[in-house]
Amino acid sequence: MSFEELDLDPSLDQALAKMGYQAPTTIQREAIPAAMDQRDILGCAPTGTGKTAAFLLPALQHLIDFPRVKPGPPRVLIITPTRELANQVHEYALALTEFTALHPICITGGIDYDLHEEMLEKNSDVLVATPGRLMEFIDSEQLDMRSIEFLIMDEADRMLDMGFINEMERVADEARWRLQTMLYSATLEGKGLERFVATVLKDPIRVDANPSRKESAKIVQWVHLADNIEHKQQLLAHLLNSKELERTIVFVKTRERLAELVAKLQSLDIQVCYLQGKMAQDKRNLSLERFKTGELNILVATDVAARGLDIDDITHVINYDLPYTSDVYLHRIGRTGRAGKKGIAISLVEAHDVKVLGKIERYTDQRIRRRSIDGLRAKNKEARVVSKKKKVKLTTAQKKAKAKKQLKKVKKKQKKS
Repeated sequence: MSFEELDLDPSLDQALAKMGYQAPTTIQREAIPAAMDQRDILGCAPTGTGKTAAFLLPALQHLIDFPRVKPGPPRVLIITPTRELANQVHEYALALTEFTALHPICITGGIDYDLHEEMLEKNSDVLVATPGRLMEFIDSEQLDMRSIEFLIMDEADRMLDMGFINEMERVADEARWRLQTMLYSATLEGKGLERFVATVLKDPIRVDANPSRKESAKIVQWVHLADNIEHKQQLLAHLLNSKELERTIVFVKTRERLAELVAKLQSLDIQVCYLQGKMAQDKRNLSLERFKTGELNILVATDVAARGLDIDDITHVINYDLPYTSDVYLHRIGRTGRAGKKGIAISLVEAHDVKVLGKIERYTDQRIRRRSIDGLRAKNKEARVVSKKKKVKLTTAQKKAKAKKQLKKVKKKQKKS
């Protein structure tokens, strides 16, 4: 299937061609026709398989099919959990609307409030926003939510995890005149998300788009066992000094771990940039710019970068720390192997991480290969995780049969004695 078969406006086809896209991905083939029929969408697809275009293209097509009579406030609202993801969705929207008269804007925290206020006073068609800054404009009644026709929530489960449930419910209520709602994420799990979906979406079509073989299996994964933190640092330094690593993201659990690791790498003359939560916006932008332009090819990051960070040609992802949950692991490694390219994901695993590794392997339904480096082979063997057997509840009949069997054994012993 080609994009032309989706009956998109020629201006959108022209933009897609300029961006180098020739054929829709699985999630796009499944979701775009349903969305263009004005059905609510509950979309799920692995990171890097085209979710952004899956919700942007039908929304933009609607704006082209039903042009506004006079300038006004945004008609499409897209909410994302992080500033980085909001900026990337905005950049994508700008590229898709290059040959149209549509005007996308973006408002996030960390930017001067007056600048955003000025943007909202002018004509705009698509608004991409993070929850915190969006609520400021809703509370001050400077954003007319009655104009919203499309409400799109990207990485909705992540927003719920970050504690934005009240903001999300408020936005859905304020935009109650909307025609359509689309909710997207790489995972659609959890009771909180299920309850939210039930209240916000109307008779949605659920799109669970498994990628084709061409799209999947592009990420080679392996594990290096580490005896302790010093051994782990030696392994990481060896990997980062390898000529094979071209553009790499190293993931850590916390800001404290990030600070320690960055200092350690700098002491080894390994130059890196970094990204973490509660970081000044100008520093975040500078760090990402240095990484994107190739000035520095190693980015150390907490999981703030795991969702939606869309940087071309990331060759490697290294889990210096394994994440707390298996779905975050998928989000992390999804930074590489994007757009059909191959990628490599390496995890450095200490003994206390083996249990988490087992959960990841069960979640992904695969055993991740173990590898070793000459001179840095782990001295300790991989710990075996013993799973506790669940107690099976017996029926009344089974209990009677068991008691009868035990009674026979007792009588048999008594006869022998």
